[in-house]
Amino acid sequence: MSNSSRVDPKCEALCEQGTMNNRFDRVSDQLFKKEEFFDPRDLVQVRYEMLRRVHREEMTVTDAASVFGFSRVAFYDTQKRFQSRGIAGLLPGKRGPKQAYKLTPEVVKFLKEALAQEPSLRPSSLVKRIEEHFGISVHPRSVERALVRHQKKRRA
Repeated sequence: MSNSSRVDPKCEALCEQGTMNNRFDRVSDQLFKKEEFFDPRDLVQVRYEMLRRVHREEMTVTDAASVFGFSRVAFYDTQKRFQSRGIAGLLPGKRGPKQAYKLTPEVVKFLKEALAQEPSLRPSSLVKRIEEHFGISVHPRSVERALVRHQKKRRA
């Protein structure tokens, strides 16, 4: 196997952990260009160094954000997360919705009422009823999870 076809193990690890800086080409800081220790692909390292430069070396927020490939807004978001959660705050957050936003309390109530009238209804049938009644499309698995959450609340 030739050297050119080998995958960089650090790059592979960063991708697996979700800490790969997909915008590493925007990092123009000289330490990241010259020193092997500083890796622009490591998002946590880039974010930490950006914060450190502002707080220890008195670089301006605008300059630091620019040199490390971020916006000023991203700098302040990163700083806030770091102050509240430490190094863990530098890790990328979970993307996407944090909960089933389509399944509002009104929709869940509708589901419970439908199941009370007809307990044999399957999630796929409930999905059709939700679409007909509310005009929204949801996945059958989302319906299952919402019903399980409701059952857990009732037991507690």
